[in-house]
Amino acid sequence: MERVQLAEDVSLSRIVHGMWRLNDWGYSNAEVVDFIEDCLDLGVTSFDHADIYGNYTVEEKFGEALTLKPSLREKIEIVTKCGIKLISSNRPEHKIKYYDTGKEHIIQSAERSLINFQTDYIDVLLIHRPDPMMDPSEVAEAFTQLKREGKVKRFGVSNFAPSQFKLLNSYLDEPLVTNQIEIAATHLEHFEKGTIEQCQMDRISPMAWSPLGGGSIFTSTDDNVSRVRNVLEKIQGETGATSMDQVLYAWLLTHPAKIIPIVGSGKIERVKSAVSSLNIELSKQQWFEILEASKGKEVD
Repeated sequence: MERVQLAEDVSLSRIVHGMWRLNDWGYSNAEVVDFIEDCLDLGVTSFDHADIYGNYTVEEKFGEALTLKPSLREKIEIVTKCGIKLISSNRPEHKIKYYDTGKEHIIQSAERSLINFQTDYIDVLLIHRPDPMMDPSEVAEAFTQLKREGKVKRFGVSNFAPSQFKLLNSYLDEPLVTNQIEIAATHLEHFEKGTIEQCQMDRISPMAWSPLGGGSIFTSTDDNVSRVRNVLEKIQGETGATSMDQVLYAWLLTHPAKIIPIVGSGKIERVKSAVSSLNIELSKQQWFEILEASKGKEVD
């Protein structure tokens, strides 16, 4: 599989697997190992996490699975996120949902993630959401310490606007390596607000969460979604794709920003389908047909 080089010491598979809903899949630890190995067989080596996933339990479950076959750790890349504090029975000290990007919390979160994953290092640590109280100097100090101690290789952000990304980057000794944002044919926000262009300007590849639009493309009766679905079905026939989701992934993969889609399904057949989309080539006209359908008008 094609790989994307985020930095000299970290690369990700072009398709990343997201573990957000791991608890919903009902897998035993042995079945998680089997799933990881099935992904590796497809060339998917990168797995996306966050400390809050599964009510603060998914990281630990993934780590328990890795202990059944420790050799898997050196074959995969772990991406995880921190900075959101949820109201949770597993965090009774949180009285409201809020953000914390202070130095102490970032370091504590990273160290807890290391314990959860039962590993010595995290490949990429992301700040999960923009924090209106963020002190970029504190974030920089936390990143520097975690890097110096060998606990995290590289750092990035998630859901940051271009100005927020630029602000934090200006305080760092080593630049951010990615911005994980919501990108889909039915979600054009980051094409319209300049986030994609900013990623290209900084020579970084954005990670795309919810690349299928949360599955609405298959069920929604909204006019916008129906227009896109009709075009996807047309292009599916033209390209020989086996499903609409392959065309959706291909739409992202075709873009020169080297967008990295995150697949969130616990069904290996869906992962195979996403990987197969790497072989689908959309013409520029087909790409713009999907864009036009999503906008509901031709480009200006």
